[in-house]
Parts: sequence; structure tokens; C-alpha cells
Amino acid sequence: MSATVFEQFLSTPEMLGVFSEAGVVQAMLDFEAALARAQAGEGLLTDAQAATIAGACRVEQLDVPALLAASGRAGSLAIPLVQQLKACVAQADPEAARRAHHGSTSQDVIDTAMVLCTRRALALIDRDLSSLAGALLRLADAHITTPMLARTLMQPAAVTSFGFKIAQWLQPLLRAQARLHEAGQRALQLQLGGGVGTLAAMGQAGPAVARRTAALLGLPEPHGAWHTQRDDWVRLACELGVLCGSLGKLARDWSLMGQAEVAELAEPSEAGRGGSTAMPHKRNPVAAMAGLAAAQRAPQRVAALLQAMPQEHERGLGNWQAELAEWTGLLLSAHGALKALADAAAGLQVDTARMRHNLALLGDALAPGTDLDEAAAGAGQRADELLQRLRPQAAALAARQPWRAWLP
Repeated sequence: MSATVFEQFLSTPEMLGVFSEAGVVQAMLDFEAALARAQAGEGLLTDAQAATIAGACRVEQLDVPALLAASGRAGSLAIPLVQQLKACVAQADPEAARRAHHGSTSQDVIDTAMVLCTRRALALIDRDLSSLAGALLRLADAHITTPMLARTLMQPAAVTSFGFKIAQWLQPLLRAQARLHEAGQRALQLQLGGGVGTLAAMGQAGPAVARRTAALLGLPEPHGAWHTQRDDWVRLACELGVLCGSLGKLARDWSLMGQAEVAELAEPSEAGRGGSTAMPHKRNPVAAMAGLAAAQRAPQRVAALLQAMPQEHERGLGNWQAELAEWTGLLLSAHGALKALADAAAGLQVDTARMRHNLALLGDALAPGTDLDEAAAGAGQRADELLQRLRPQAAALAARQPWRAWLP
């Protein structure tokens, strides 16, 4: 699950930690521990056996490099993990080792681990969406009637206000946050079906074990196994893709407004940020760069996830495995873009004098007799109407944060 150096560059240490080798393996072990405790609750294991299994479910007790090396030959990361887990448990209780992972299958372990990791990932995204929304609201309040040039088809158009432009940036971000809440709560479910999704190996106790396992992991109990029914899971990916597109729109505008020839906006300036090895005068918009990179990469990730949906019968061959890799990459780039833009928004530098200068360059070409402040005030009034609606939405979404407890 480790990222390449260039993927690390476009993500964040927090998200890389969520999907690190140790992070994913520990999530798999969390599933195994919860399964053992749930089975003990239904009499399939003794409490002592469950405690022994759960006690071994710590990533530091396993050889993670060996797991990764064996996973390609095994066709699954779960197979060598279960082998190592059983060997570890056997040192204390051979009978408990034989009962570890009972009634489950490799995809149960991996899918649930990905759900647990994604829950942590969504907590980071939710937090930083609220941070970005808050910074944009403060910026809009400060510039609600600041006159600036609106541009259509990349050409000068008419007078607007910077506050109105910011309100336009903000709306899709709040919509994305609300839809991620909805899609995440549907998609983040326990996966537990056993070999072919029927829970048959656990007999009549199967459904009760699933309920207990879900409760122990803090996840909803699914209506059934979703081994090859990936609709809710991929809908969440689609919402992440749309978020990346909206972040890309914001980043595109920032980069255009930050060009030296326009010079209306600038990202925060600090040592080591946005420099050039060959041209010391440059001030590169690195947050906008991260946003645009995510917008470039997300469509292909989402398309691959959609393409992987027609999975064969009760277990996919190749398509589920492709999904796992694409899923991780989508979340890495989404958070990289979001965090970069949220951090930059808090210190965004606005040159109101340059905005007026760019308007003045057009003179009467705008419209004979145009009063800049009067025109901006009209746009500002509409911006204020928008912001009166957006402020409570942003506050409600920030207060909700359904995955707040899973922040690092």
C-alpha cells in the first residue's frame, strides 16, 4: 500500500499514515480481533480463546515485509496475514489458533480493513473541508463589495465583487461535504460473508456474529455481504471525484489570478515555498498545483473503479484487486489537494489595488459611465444573500463531522 515518491509529494503525511503498510495491516487485525470476540459472544469460541486471538492482533507482532512479499504469490494480503496470525496464536493456544479467522474469508478481512481506513480518511477530509470553508467565509466577509473584473471565455467581462466570486467557490465544496456524509454512511459497512457470502460456516450463529462484529468495530451491519455488489462503495468514490473537480476549479482560478500579469491573489509566502531552482524571482502557486494535480488524476481513478464493478459471480478476479489500488490513490490525492488549499486559504494574500487597476485598464470598454463601487455593491448584495444561506450550512456540517472520533 506504500505510495511512490511522487504520490507522497501530492498527498499528506496523515493520509499516507492511514494507508501505510502498518496502518492497513492493523486494520485487518482489528477485524480479526472483533470477529473472535463476536464469536465468543455467540459461543463459537471460548472467552479465553478470543482473548488470545485478540491479544495477537497487533501489527508489531507480525512480520509486515514478509506479508507483503508473500501476498503476490498468495494472491491476497489476507492469506499470509492469517497464516502469521495463527502461528502467533499457536504459541499460546494451539486450539485458539485453529479457530482464528473461522467462518470468514480473505475479502471480509481486506474489505473491512479498507472501510476502517477509509473512515479515518474521511475524517481528515471532513475536517479540512470545514477548515477550507471557514477560511473562504472569512475571506468573503472581508471582500464582499471589493470590486474586481469578472472574466468569461478567458476574456474581460464585467464588474463583480470578490466576495461574490468566493461565494461561488464555496457552494460546491459544501455540497460535496454534505454528499460525502451521506455516501460515507452508506458505504462504510462491515464486510462479513464467509466463502460465498452466506455465512454458512458459522451456521445459525452467523447473523448474530455479524451484528456483534459490526458493533465492536463501530460500523453499520450490512443487509448482506457485498463482495461483488460494489454500488455504495463506488458511489462514495464518485463523490470524492466530484470533490476533486471542485477543488480543481478553485485551484484553476487561484492560479490564473496569481499570474504576475494579473497579480490579484498570491498564496502565502514563506521560506522554501514555491521557489524555482533557475529563476529566483518566481513564486509558484504550489497549493493550486496540488489541487490541479488531483483534478487531473481523479477522473481516471473513478473511471477505473466504475469499470471494476462488473465482478464475476461471488468473487471478482482482478477487478476487485484493481479497485483496492485505485481506491487508495484517489484518497491520497484528494486529501493532498484539500489540505494544501485549506492551508493556503488561511493566508491568501488579496491585492485589492491590483483588482481596481485591472478594471481601470479597460476604461470605458466595460460600459460607459460604470461606477466600480456601485457595480461591486450590487454583486456584493447578491453575495451577502448567498452567504446568509451558506454560513449555517457550513456551521452545521462542521458540527456534524460523523467521523470526528477517528481523527489521529
